[in-house]
Amino acid sequence: MSDLRDYVDLKADELKLKSTQGLSLAMSRLTVVLLLVGLLIIVLALLAVVLIQWLGRLTGSLAVASSIVCGFFVLVLAVVFFLRKRLFRDTFVKLFIGIFYGDDQEA
Repeated sequence: MSDLRDYVDLKADELKLKSTQGLSLAMSRLTVVLLLVGLLIIVLALLAVVLIQWLGRLTGSLAVASSIVCGFFVLVLAVVFFLRKRLFRDTFVKLFIGIFYGDDQEA
């Protein structure tokens, strides 16, 4: 009976360790993704300002240039919205399955 209790305790410890490993890997990847998204937002904002200034000189109106850049961002947002399942949900499901149930070779 003592062997059974030891076995169950070892399996519980193994489950805790695998869960901790999976969660720490998921959190580190999430942190990297959030940092990259933050950097991307800053770059896109600066790029938009430069593009508005350039288009403003070409068209002679900053309002028209702002509208063109805004329309471009709305178009990109619409494409991302319609492809959200393929881009995000399926990708993240595969990522988390790989983290929690996948390759033990990384460890």
